[in-house]
Amino acid sequence: MKHLLVSTACIALLTGCATTSVPKAPLAEATPVPAAPAAPPPADAAPAKPTPAEAKAFVDAAEAKLAELGEYDAHVQWVGATYITYDTEWLQTRADAALNEETVKLAMAAAKYNDVDVDPVTRRKLNLLRLSQTLPAADRPGAANELAAISTKLNSIYSTGKFNYAGKTYNLDDASRTMASSRDPKVTRAMWEGWMAVAAPMKSDYAKLAQLSNEGSRGLGFKDTGALWRSGYDMDPEAFAAETDRLWNQVAPFYKNLHCYTRRKLNEKYGDSVQPKFGPIRADLLGNMWAQDWTNIYDVVAPKGIKSSYSLDKLLVQKKYDPIRMMKTGESFYTSLGFEALPQTFWERSQFTRPRDREVVCHASAWDIDNISDLRVKMCTEVNGEDFYTVHHELGHNFYQRAYKDQPFLFKNGANDGFHEAIGDFIGLSSVTPTYLNQIGLLSTVPSDSEDIPYLLKMALQKIAFLPFGLEIDRWRWEVFNGHITEAQYNSRWWELVKKYQGLEAPGIRPSSAFDPGGKYHVAASVPYTRYFLADILQFQFQRAACQQAGWTGPLHRCSVYNQKAVGQKLNAMLEMGQSKPWPDALQAFTGQRDMDASAILDYFAPLNAWLEEQNKGQTCGWDDSI
Repeated sequence: MKHLLVSTACIALLTGCATTSVPKAPLAEATPVPAAPAAPPPADAAPAKPTPAEAKAFVDAAEAKLAELGEYDAHVQWVGATYITYDTEWLQTRADAALNEETVKLAMAAAKYNDVDVDPVTRRKLNLLRLSQTLPAADRPGAANELAAISTKLNSIYSTGKFNYAGKTYNLDDASRTMASSRDPKVTRAMWEGWMAVAAPMKSDYAKLAQLSNEGSRGLGFKDTGALWRSGYDMDPEAFAAETDRLWNQVAPFYKNLHCYTRRKLNEKYGDSVQPKFGPIRADLLGNMWAQDWTNIYDVVAPKGIKSSYSLDKLLVQKKYDPIRMMKTGESFYTSLGFEALPQTFWERSQFTRPRDREVVCHASAWDIDNISDLRVKMCTEVNGEDFYTVHHELGHNFYQRAYKDQPFLFKNGANDGFHEAIGDFIGLSSVTPTYLNQIGLLSTVPSDSEDIPYLLKMALQKIAFLPFGLEIDRWRWEVFNGHITEAQYNSRWWELVKKYQGLEAPGIRPSSAFDPGGKYHVAASVPYTRYFLADILQFQFQRAACQQAGWTGPLHRCSVYNQKAVGQKLNAMLEMGQSKPWPDALQAFTGQRDMDASAILDYFAPLNAWLEEQNKGQTCGWDDSI
């Protein structure tokens, strides 16, 4: 569901060396008297302060070069992700190293304009230059190459990882499918432990990566790489951390109710020896490798006496959907809002299914190769409800990318990274409603509200179960980057945070060599993850605002904004802003609010939360580090 967005801010240094050819003067009959040489400046004279015009010229010239270099790098990354070989890894390493090295130099060069009284647009661009790299290398020979080589190695270990169990070889897709469908705790544990073993060799390399990126971050004026990441939200880094705590505290009681109900159902299924009635939930029993999405165990937790009248998985198969038709359906949602259809090159150049003849990165992602119109999706699409949602999500990135294509290069991004994720998730909320499925002919009739609890429970198993996971990954990385934990403590601290936020525990004692955080793509690929937590908040805020604009009067969870062109017009006005303004301005343009607000989640799930509280009567909810 979640994905890696290819950043448009692949920055490289622009060195402007203007040379002018001066013709030689003809020989004169008489030698002129040379002019007196100008007096040298005093030895202690300060260099001339840069002017606002020079600052603007620096930024303008940099953006032109960055667009060129960014497009080249995007092509290299695309080939590397869709043809994993020694040679494409070699190319990625060189391209990454070159961009990283030049990015740091450019960011440092921008610092000389810190005290220049420039216009607000130029100031914002200069600030964005400092924040453009996720993993900055130090400004010294060899640092960029070393960092790029480690980064590429970690990504490759993850993408090509395999393990053996009971005479069969499993990759991540195989293991994930088995974990989703198996109800044998021995098998789910084997799948979980097998995949986590793939990540163990990353541990020392990850420690080195953190060390190198911290060196680069300090060179840019940040305390560490975590502080750099938190600085990208138009607020102080520590204020941003506090803001995520505030949002989590709005929804934590609801998560606690869901956890309590799910744990009881798992206990009834497996017994005390596998899943006790009290304390954390065993992580491998939740149907997902990282326990970030619990929808695969809906059959275990389904409410008694209330059944869904349809299965989206079965509807897609019955209606003979294939990956292309799923993608076309997703495109139609956006065009129904008034957006222009995707270019033909999208259909010619995207990867929609897993090739049989080569290794690829299957993690779903949306790409903007040239920052104009070369939009692509990379997926290994399967015909099921999860990927139906993912299609709508990924296309949200593409339509966002195209909406801000006329912005200057440094503003070609989401208002913040949470916005980029939230747009597709907001559309995704509509994409799985029975209202929308009926609108597009997948469902013949919209079920009565008697089915709302099953529907909302399925949504909560996806959306609410994800929230603490979306928070804890970067909480862990922030502690890695600031030195709060050492390499030897990586795994133990990881499980402390998993227990604190998710209320989960490993299925068995973890070896000292384990590196379980590396079992998640975004850790191996160094993709900041708080964006997904913010997206989970923002999507419901967008949904509530859009449904109000559409005049929807029914329950929020049944609202579909399909074919609402007035909503699309207002949405596009926000998307077109890109990153040209602070994110509160963009949020206000669409929702009328300037603060992120998780109360929309509580509005959306209100009937389910009341039902869960009724189900949990008499239960001891929470765990040792209860929220």
